[in-house]
Amino acid sequence: MTDFTMDKGADGVALITWDCPGKTMNVLSIDAALHLETLIDDALADDAVKGIVITSGKDSFAAGMDLNVIAKMKAEAGDNAAQGLFDGIMSLHKALRKIELAGMDPKTQKGGKPIAAALPGTALGIGLELPLACHRIFVTPDPKAKIGLPEIMVGIFPGAGGTTRLVRKMGAMAASPFLLEGKLSDPLKAKAAGLVDEVVADPVAAAKEWVLQAGDADIVKPWDQKGYKMPGGAPYHPAGFMTFVGASAMVHGKTKGVYPAAKALLSAVYEGALVPFDTALKIEARWFTNVLMNPSSSAMIRSLFINKGALEKGAVRPQGIDDQSVKKVGVLGAGMMGAGISLVSALAGIEVVLIDQKQEAADKGKAYTEAYLDQGIKKKKVDEAKKERVLGLITATTDYAALEGCDLIIEAVFEDPKIKAEVTAKVEAVIGEDCIFATNTSTLPISDLAKASQRPAQFIGIHFFSPVEKMALVEIIKGQETGDRAVAKALDYVRQIRKTPIVVNDARFFYANRCIIPYINEGIRMVSEGVAPALIENAAKMVGMPLGPLQLVDETSIDLGAKIARATKAAMGDAYADEAVDEVIFWMEGEGRLGRKANAGFYSYDEKGKRQGFWEGLAAKYAVAETQPELADVQHRLLFAQALEAVRALEDGVLMDIREGDVGAILGWGFAPWSGGPLSWLDILGAPYAAERCDQLTEAFGERFACPALLSEMAEKNQSFYGRFAPEAAAA
Repeated sequence: MTDFTMDKGADGVALITWDCPGKTMNVLSIDAALHLETLIDDALADDAVKGIVITSGKDSFAAGMDLNVIAKMKAEAGDNAAQGLFDGIMSLHKALRKIELAGMDPKTQKGGKPIAAALPGTALGIGLELPLACHRIFVTPDPKAKIGLPEIMVGIFPGAGGTTRLVRKMGAMAASPFLLEGKLSDPLKAKAAGLVDEVVADPVAAAKEWVLQAGDADIVKPWDQKGYKMPGGAPYHPAGFMTFVGASAMVHGKTKGVYPAAKALLSAVYEGALVPFDTALKIEARWFTNVLMNPSSSAMIRSLFINKGALEKGAVRPQGIDDQSVKKVGVLGAGMMGAGISLVSALAGIEVVLIDQKQEAADKGKAYTEAYLDQGIKKKKVDEAKKERVLGLITATTDYAALEGCDLIIEAVFEDPKIKAEVTAKVEAVIGEDCIFATNTSTLPISDLAKASQRPAQFIGIHFFSPVEKMALVEIIKGQETGDRAVAKALDYVRQIRKTPIVVNDARFFYANRCIIPYINEGIRMVSEGVAPALIENAAKMVGMPLGPLQLVDETSIDLGAKIARATKAAMGDAYADEAVDEVIFWMEGEGRLGRKANAGFYSYDEKGKRQGFWEGLAAKYAVAETQPELADVQHRLLFAQALEAVRALEDGVLMDIREGDVGAILGWGFAPWSGGPLSWLDILGAPYAAERCDQLTEAFGERFACPALLSEMAEKNQSFYGRFAPEAAAA
């Protein structure tokens, strides 16, 4: 079977249908692109064919390029991977350019055959780049369809002509949200922006009608016409010059120089705008190859596309367990977390029972969903019917009897083992024998909490991140006695609410908090050493962290940090080694500077809660040293503090799959996404250098940077984490 098939109709229209066998959405491979080219050649050479329509046999048009193909191209190129990638990309350009020129005479630009794209739904990445090479794009009015070029989100940019064509079609300024931000639009907004040409109920019929009446002038692209001028001005035009100056500043301001794709995209646009179209395509291909050869982009593709997709499809789901989709969920505790869990569950069509001690509190938790939907109505993303339907799924009550019939319970009450134990007993007196009980805790050991349950095999941790509706990651924690069905239930539920799950074994702080706490602590420790707070925060952002450690602790609350420190010290005893951090945290707590919620923390805030700069009292207590450390040292302290803890989690068996370690780090707390995650980052550095750097940091700053035994062993053998622990490596 082939991905593309062609039917030459009696009406003179050749209908080429894209339908990848065995896949829910079309993705393009190099082989499929070459086959498409042969079909185009056939249609162009056939005198009976007056025009061509390219469409899809699925509800959507295409999800993009098969990024696994890129990895294959790279591997098959051997010692000259860059040349292999470039040649493969140029073969794709050749095929799309053939569609664009459509057999017309190169001198007279006449005699070509009209080619239209008919999109029945979503068209992303190459799914839009292919239509952009056609002469007219027709798309269904389905409001759920998404049109755009999201490549930048996974560390690459549109490299099949999408960058060059969109800029020439719209101008650099108008194209920038779609190229540099990966903005996606519904069909009507895509038409308004100029991404597509027509929004019609029957795209195929409309496309056929158009190709049969289109003339020579209708199929010559603007950039192939004599006297073409780029909308908004080329780089040497006064207006265009200012556009590129501003774009360069914006890109550097947002990426801090650590995301290679954005800079490469801008270079491809700037250089391509100075030359003829076909030369611009070669420039785009060279920059695209440059990005693909960069280990950052490879790591981002692997973590944010391949591994993330695998986890969402159940890569770590226990085998042999029937579908465990949730029909009715009970949420205990209607505070911020419980209200968020109720919201995402109801949005997924799951019946929700939201319980709190007081009816007023339960109602307030349900009102959180109502307020969210009202915002959606204001933005025209939600209608009244949907609001009524979603709110109708949530029952806010104080009555535990309402939990009867629930197949999943998620407890989100106060972080106190006694309270959680009481709630567990009350719930188990009502729920059925098969119901799974999950606790949403960020610090308390699951195995200890499970002691309050009569069914420890059905007791599991489901750790949401706040705010629930915005955070993509859910951390599932197996207790010592947690059974496979509980794990499958949790995974199926997370899939229902369209989030990404990772599964880890029970241990102090699980995985995410285990890694993020050392990051925060290292920042605070540096304050006590006299490192300038501005250097700490900017060093973090310049290396790709979304928030500096001091801002992060302000956001999560300083008194929570103090509470965790006291509990950790009590549990670890003499092994506890963060007294220097505690000195700062406890002092801040005593000063009443509890973070953003108190409008007072490491930062000062105005009455509206907006940050105003660092609190002056911080410098008075911890004077900034005259000599400041090197930027790289500060950055390495912040990144190694996290990455080494990820390695230790793998050593300890908390992490069971390195894919979860990287995906969880990026989605859970924003570990430098350009790196692909902490384990990918260590692979980029190389185990020998990482181990050597550990020794240097240990000598300079303390034993917390001591090289884990696993990393030392890998350094001696010159191994990588993905070479040793990736699923395909294990299978081999």
